Amino acid sequence: MGGFAARPWPSAGPEQQGFYTVSQLTRVVKALLEGEPGLRRVAVRGELSNVTLHTSGHLYFTLKDVQASLRCVMFRGQAQHLRFRPREGQDALALGSIGVYERNGQYQLYVDELVPAGEGQLYAEFQRLKEKLEREGLFDPTRKRRLPRLPRRVGVVTSPAGAALRDVVTVLRRRFPAASILLSPALVQGAEAPDSLVRALGLLAAHGDVDVIIIGRGGGSLEDLWAFNDERVVRAIAASPVPIVSAVGHETDVTLADFAADVRAPTPSAAAELVAPDARELASQAARLERRLTQAVSQGLRARRERLRLLARSRVLSQPLRPLQESRQRLDELTARLEAAFGRGVTDRRSALAHLAARLETLSPLGTLARGYAVATTPEGRVVHQVGEAPVGSRLLVRVSDGSLGCRVEVQHPLPQGAEPPGRGREERARFRAPEEDRSGSARRSGGAARG
Repeated sequence: MGGFAARPWPSAGPEQQGFYTVSQLTRVVKALLEGEPGLRRVAVRGELSNVTLHTSGHLYFTLKDVQASLRCVMFRGQAQHLRFRPREGQDALALGSIGVYERNGQYQLYVDELVPAGEGQLYAEFQRLKEKLEREGLFDPTRKRRLPRLPRRVGVVTSPAGAALRDVVTVLRRRFPAASILLSPALVQGAEAPDSLVRALGLLAAHGDVDVIIIGRGGGSLEDLWAFNDERVVRAIAASPVPIVSAVGHETDVTLADFAADVRAPTPSAAAELVAPDARELASQAARLERRLTQAVSQGLRARRERLRLLARSRVLSQPLRPLQESRQRLDELTARLEAAFGRGVTDRRSALAHLAARLETLSPLGTLARGYAVATTPEGRVVHQVGEAPVGSRLLVRVSDGSLGCRVEVQHPLPQGAEPPGRGREERARFRAPEEDRSGSARRSGGAARG
C-alpha cells in the first residue's frame, strides 16, 4: 500500500482545493484497506475481551495482545454456527477480512470463523481439506440423493456403547417399528477411528439389503470429532451406493462428513426422524385416503344406480322396438305420398301430351287434306300458290287425302283485283274448328280449282 497525494473532492468549490473532508478520507482509507488482497482473508489470534452478543444475534468483541487491540464483529449468519461460547480472556483464533466502519472511522475485522486458539491448527487443516475436496466436486449438491420414503432396513455406523445408538434405536422404534436396524459398529474417536468407520461403511454397502445409512456420534470438541473430518472417511461417504445421513455431534458441530453426506442432521435423534416416517401419521393418512376412496366409490355407485333406473324407465329399454316400428310407419306414409305424387304427375303429363297431340293434328297438313282440301304442285314439285303459276295446258299434280291426281290446266279464272280468294277465311277458321266439315262440300270446292 503505497502513499497517495491529496486530491480535491469532486464536488468541492475553489476554496476547498488541495485537502480531504473527513468522509472523503475515510472512504479512501476504506477503499485501500478493503481492496488490498492480503487483507481479504486473514487469521488473527488474540485474547477475547468486551464480548457482547447483541439481541440481533450479532457478536461484538475485541481481540487484543499486550501491545494492541482490534475491534471485531461476527454477524448472526456466522455467529449461529459457533461450536463454543466465547468468554472474556479466552485465547481465540479469528478468520475474516479487514474493513472500515465509516461511522466512527475505525478499522475492524469482519469475522467469518472463530475457534479457540488451541484448535487453530486443526481448523486450518479443516479448511485446507474442505477446499481440496470441494474442488473435486465431492460436495456438489447435484450428487445428493433422495432418502427412501419407507425404508425396510436402516444401517447405523456408530459406537455400540454410545448414546447416539440408543437415541437412534429409540426414535426408530417409536416412529417406524416396521423398519429393521442393522448396526455396523465402529470407533468414533481416536487414531484408529477413520479406518474403523471406512470398514463399517463398506460392510453395509456390501450387504446389499440396506435402504439408508446413518453415520454419527454424540457431541464433543473438534479433536473428538476429527475422525469425521478424515479424508478417507469423507471419500467413503461420497462413494457409498446407499444414501447416507450424517449426524455428528450437536447442531453447532460441522464436519466434512456433513458436506459429503446426502443429508445432514443436527443430532442422531434428528437423523432417525429424517429416515423414518411416523407410522401413526402414515396410518392416519391411510385412514383418510380409505374414507375418501370409500366415499368416492359410494358416490359413483349411487350415480350409476340412478342412471340405470332412469334408463330402465326409458322407452329405449321398456319398448326397444317402438322406435323401429314408428320409423317403418313413417316410411309407409312417405312411400304412399310418393306414389300418389308420382301418379298425379303421370296423369297430368298424359293429359298435357294428349292436348298437344290434338293441336298438332289440327295444324298438320295431312289433317287439312283430310278435311277436303288439295295441294297442287308442278311436275318439279313446286307448290302452285297463284293462277299465274299454272298456264293453260300445263300439267299439275294434285295431292288429296288418300293420294294424288294428274291434271292438265284447260282454263284460268283469276279473281278480280282486291277480292279475297274464296274460302280463305273459312280455311283459317277451319284450323281451330273441332267438327270435321262435310267431305263432299270440300270436294266440290276443290273441284272448282282443278279438274282431272
